[in-house]
Amino acid sequence: MKQYLLAAAALTAGAWLATPACADPFFFSSGTPDGLLGTFSQPASTDHLETETADDFILTDTTSIAQATITGLIQRGTPLASIGNLEVEVYHVFPKDSADPPSGNVPARTNSPADVEIDSATRDGSLGTLSFDASLLDESFSVLNTVADGINQVPDNVTLGEGPANGEMVQITITFTPPIVLPADHYFFRPEVEVPGGFLYLSAPKPIVAPGTPFMGDLQAWIRNSGLKPDWLRIGTDIIGGTPVQTFNVAFSLTGETVAEAPTPTATPTVAPSHDGGGDCSIAAAPSANPRIFWLLLGPAAVLWWRRRRR
Repeated sequence: MKQYLLAAAALTAGAWLATPACADPFFFSSGTPDGLLGTFSQPASTDHLETETADDFILTDTTSIAQATITGLIQRGTPLASIGNLEVEVYHVFPKDSADPPSGNVPARTNSPADVEIDSATRDGSLGTLSFDASLLDESFSVLNTVADGINQVPDNVTLGEGPANGEMVQITITFTPPIVLPADHYFFRPEVEVPGGFLYLSAPKPIVAPGTPFMGDLQAWIRNSGLKPDWLRIGTDIIGGTPVQTFNVAFSLTGETVAEAPTPTATPTVAPSHDGGGDCSIAAAPSANPRIFWLLLGPAAVLWWRRRRR
């Protein structure tokens, strides 16, 4: 009988200490390509250094990111099946994860991606931590300017870009396995696409406009190659220049759900409300729950057990 009473008390206490935790859908988009710019974002090849383009996003809650899309140009006639690999990295905003003081090899580091990526957020197709599928959006799409090889330290950073380009516009849908889980913060998203001839990441309007997801504090896109690491250059301000300076976003989206934390129970439990369209709900433990609740529930069972023991 003792075991039954104690088990019942524990189950009852567990029911009190567990509360529904609900996840809300998350979606972010920087918008659709605007035809202004294409920038390399690809691993090293026989013709080019490793080159990384990164753009920012903000999370207001802990979020599990399950999918992403990126849009770019590949050379005309390149089979989609020739996309060999894709890697995604996420960076904090400088000065997190960065040397102090900066190297001085670039005009500025304020609001840039950090020196190094967040290891736990890296996903790589060659390691089986992401899968991807490419689709053709336009057989002939042109951009007015590009940044591919002209990524230099000061004082040679302003190259004005490397001129127009035309190619096939493709969108790549990426699924993360496992999803990328990040706390609320400001981040940079950086994909690299391995494809013959290179991948030109397409610009999107800045400031973000519909159907994109505008947010306060949107920063311009940054770029670097392996010769510039760990520093980054602002694509518009530091490389293309001009008067007035034009700044750019790049075309990507993120999809997932927030990761809710169960609240501490403070009153008599009631039936959990329904959450139509608000995401999935699950039962999650509340470690910070008041321990007095547990003892109030366990006490009666202990008294019954003691009385039976004295008989």
